[in-house]
Amino acid sequence: MEYSNRLHSPPSILLFISGILFPAMVAAMGINYGQIANNLPSPENVVPLVKSIGASRVKLYDADPRVLKAFANTNVEFIVGLGNEYLSKVKDPASALSWVKTNVQAYLPATKITCIAVGNEVLTFNDSSLTGNLLPAMNSVHAALVSLNLDKQVTVTTAHQLGVLETSYPPSSGSFRRDLKGCITQILDFHVKTSSSFLINAYPYFAYKSNPKQIPIDFVLFQPNSGIVDPATNFHYDNMLFAQIDAVYYALASVGYKNKLSVQISETGWPSKGDSDEAGATVENAKKYNGNLLKLIAQKKGTPLKPNCELNVFVFALFNENMKPGPTSERNYGLFKPDGTPAYLLGLNGSTAVATNTSGGGSNTNTGGTAPLTPLPPQGSSSGYLSISSASVSELNEHSCCCFSNVRGVQVSVVFFMLRSLALHFFTPFRFVLCLEVYSSIGTFAKYRN
Repeated sequence: MEYSNRLHSPPSILLFISGILFPAMVAAMGINYGQIANNLPSPENVVPLVKSIGASRVKLYDADPRVLKAFANTNVEFIVGLGNEYLSKVKDPASALSWVKTNVQAYLPATKITCIAVGNEVLTFNDSSLTGNLLPAMNSVHAALVSLNLDKQVTVTTAHQLGVLETSYPPSSGSFRRDLKGCITQILDFHVKTSSSFLINAYPYFAYKSNPKQIPIDFVLFQPNSGIVDPATNFHYDNMLFAQIDAVYYALASVGYKNKLSVQISETGWPSKGDSDEAGATVENAKKYNGNLLKLIAQKKGTPLKPNCELNVFVFALFNENMKPGPTSERNYGLFKPDGTPAYLLGLNGSTAVATNTSGGGSNTNTGGTAPLTPLPPQGSSSGYLSISSASVSELNEHSCCCFSNVRGVQVSVVFFMLRSLALHFFTPFRFVLCLEVYSSIGTFAKYRN
């Protein structure tokens, strides 16, 4: 199909408008550039849009030659993608070498390709064949880079969904799914040997969408709130994304990789529109989530566990993509509309308050100039049980509901606020109800990826 590549407004005007609405203040920001649409601007006209939001890194889901040529000599760093459908082929060294020559070497050094993402969210497909091809494909692609003397400037990695975690609350208990540990540790060995990053896709939106009556909206939107305290570390978390990130760090430590790997959030975002059953998918919430996230990136904020490590985040996504399947939200994650105009004003120069974590002591810090945060409940109170990964569903149901993991990119995040004294009494019926909810919501919770 022939895709239209025309902007509906002159690039100079769009650049002026987006420069006002998206001040270039986030030098470390990354952006996901998906193209499942038939009405996007040409790659040449995308260059000024990327620069207008201050993005210095772009992540593709392929190695589109039009995009790579358009961004030549811009100094924008690129992660190019090698799709899941190619894993079985590129595990062959000759095929991997051919792919790297055609899709990477041909554009260097003019286009600053720094990483190849081999596959996307492969391990949570529960497809043994696909999983079995992942590491061999990564090894073959890396070997191809070595043979071309490119391995010092281009790394190899793969992106995982948060569902690779079995436990994630409290964050200090973070651990990988038992059935994936063998595969995960081999991939982690690869990362250490090749000095590449561990990529994770994390969406607090799915947690809120799955249980909006129980999850405080401010907790997922980086707004001032009481937050939670990890009882093992006394770290205070006032937003879900930071809790998710630290759970990943703790999971890495649990298998022997403490402080051995860098972690990148390869996808996170919030939809500006959704179906009637997609709670929270509004322009206002998308503006708060992405705007507050970019403020934190600009302020070089780290998580409670890693306060001195700047956030390494790729926002999803650059454009609304009108041909993506699934619920309405899937087509409305973009910072920009297809005509190149902003989907909403992020308000980076506004007065929106941003909650900030403290690194310990369970204290609350509010730098937004608003009312103080509500005190956290005492440790001994029925403050609830928070789960921030889809694996919690599998854990509670002894994997009896794991069929939802076969849907591409599912990121079901469920929050259970249960009185601890009644947990045993209600466990069996709760498990049954949860099973029904998961089975009936497979399509709703699917996160289709590029």
